[in-house]
Amino acid sequence: MSVLRPVIVCFSLLTIITGLAYPFAVTGVGQLAFPEQTSGSLIRQGNQIKGSELIGQQFTQPRYFWGRPSATAPFGYNGTASGGSNLGPTNPALKAAVEERIKALHDADPENTAPVPVDLVTASGSGLDPHISPAAAEYQLQRVAKARGLQAKQIRQLITQNTEAPQFGIFGEERVNVLKLNLALDSLKP
Repeated sequence: MSVLRPVIVCFSLLTIITGLAYPFAVTGVGQLAFPEQTSGSLIRQGNQIKGSELIGQQFTQPRYFWGRPSATAPFGYNGTASGGSNLGPTNPALKAAVEERIKALHDADPENTAPVPVDLVTASGSGLDPHISPAAAEYQLQRVAKARGLQAKQIRQLITQNTEAPQFGIFGEERVNVLKLNLALDSLKP
């Protein structure tokens, strides 16, 4: 018992420190220093939550910009199943999926003969990417303008306004948050 007692006390103390005190302290500091981020970087319109800046959403109507394909299961943009498809570049299943996505883009906008940007036909590593490249937004511009009865110039201006710079000006590339862009589109009048 003299050997067991210190072990139990040490185990209990470490459980309280690492299992309760530390998580509460980190959460508290996070809520004070970064309240928006610790709450999920939610996008709100009025009192309504529209989504998160960090997780993509499925848009399939021609009047909306479409994001990167999602590789999550059992449904797209499933935040609890983050992960890529793990299909290599020589895998026939990846080739078939890309060809199917290209066909869907061409079917939605048969007049568009521009090369399809790669981010519109391949999933990101997480399968949840909320961003597309400015080139992917530009590729979809005519389809969205036609479906909404808007001028391309108006939509191009929204794309420019919703284009984010590389992280800290050096990491990554310019990107467009699809949800923010689609919400901005919904606020326009045809």
